[in-house]
Amino acid sequence: MAQAWYMDVHVPSAVTAGLRRRGVDVLTSQEDGTREADDAALLQRATDLGRVLFTQDDDLLAIASQWQQEAREFAG
Repeated sequence: MAQAWYMDVHVPSAVTAGLRRRGVDVLTSQEDGTREADDAALLQRATDLGRVLFTQDDDLLAIASQWQQEAREFAG
C-alpha cells in the first residue's frame, strides 16, 4: 500500500506537483487549512489523517525526538 503524504507549507509546489504526477497521494497544509499551524500541530494533524508529514524544517527533528521520548505515537 502506498503511503499518503502531508506537505508542510515550506515544501515547494513543484515537489508536490511532481509527486502527484506520479500518482502519490499528497495533501498540502494549504489545502487542509493549516497553513499557519506550528510544526507540532502539523505533525499531529498528519498523524490524525494517517499521513506522513513532509517538511524541510529542521526543528521537526527535535519535536519528533521529544515525542519518541514521551512514547507519543505519530505517523512517519
